[in-house]
Amino acid sequence: MTPIKTAILSFGMSGKLFHAPFLTAHPGFQLMGAWERSKKLIQDIYPETISYPTLESILDDKNIELVVVNTPNNTHYEYAKKALMAGKHLIVEKAFTTSVPEAVELKRLAEQADKKISVYQNRRYDSDFRTVKKIVQSNVLGNLVEAEFHFGRYKPLIGVKLHKETPGPGAGLLNDLGPHLIDEALSLFGMPQAVYAEIRITREHSLVDDWFDIVLHYPDARIRLKSGMLVREASIGYILHGNLGSFIKSRADVQEAGLLAGKIPNSENWGIEPESENGLLHTEKDGVVIKEKIPTEQGNYYDYFDGVYKAIVNDAAMPVTADDGINVMRILEAVMKSNEEKRVINL
Repeated sequence: MTPIKTAILSFGMSGKLFHAPFLTAHPGFQLMGAWERSKKLIQDIYPETISYPTLESILDDKNIELVVVNTPNNTHYEYAKKALMAGKHLIVEKAFTTSVPEAVELKRLAEQADKKISVYQNRRYDSDFRTVKKIVQSNVLGNLVEAEFHFGRYKPLIGVKLHKETPGPGAGLLNDLGPHLIDEALSLFGMPQAVYAEIRITREHSLVDDWFDIVLHYPDARIRLKSGMLVREASIGYILHGNLGSFIKSRADVQEAGLLAGKIPNSENWGIEPESENGLLHTEKDGVVIKEKIPTEQGNYYDYFDGVYKAIVNDAAMPVTADDGINVMRILEAVMKSNEEKRVINL
């Protein structure tokens, strides 16, 4: 196995927790280093890596085959475009870009350069969402009528990450957590027919949106996606109702906590939730009403990186494609238009 030489464009929380540990755990990758602007930290953890001083120093390194664009949202298009033009494969953090035309252009450039591009949607690999996916695909609820996905946080104070808290393209909660919830819904149910949404500012002194409520309209179902920054007591993460029954599940994936604690990805018991977080299934099977706890699936972001490796080496499809990223951007733009015009937006 010849490892894919990879560089990360930022070594903050995203680089330290969600990329570097998996790139070093997977034998198919070699972490070459990261672009570090001020703090030089990567070599403290990975002594064999390089602290690159500029983007150009990464793009000019002919050894680097894959670049992870994990910088602020409003830089994704610019950096990804430069990396593609330099002949690199790409992983681009969510949100893919700040507009649909930018996302479409990156897909076109990747195809033109014969390079692979993927959007990093790690929440598809959370234990809780994998469990919900299994329930939906089993049809144990019958015909789905409605579902609610919640992803709340309690952060009443304005954060220190200025790119998230300063008004501008890619800022605000909608562009931060919205792509996670939207991607989860689209990966399960496909593109909706229409969108209705409300976006608000709820925190004192906030200049960007920090609350949203999105309703995706499907022919026979409504999927609601909610998030806010003043959620001290978390809502149930997933609520699904069909004509046969219901399923509820907490949002309780343990991978981020494990990474913060320094655990090695893909190790024994990785991504295993406690039994206390098992979801509740209340439905009907063969005419018999049942109510039981459902064991949670294992969460593992490692599987995403394994998919990226197979896509680059074996020409398989990327685990999250550029088209997936484009569709999320289409929903985000419809959400903003719906909020502005106070109406349902047909897609």
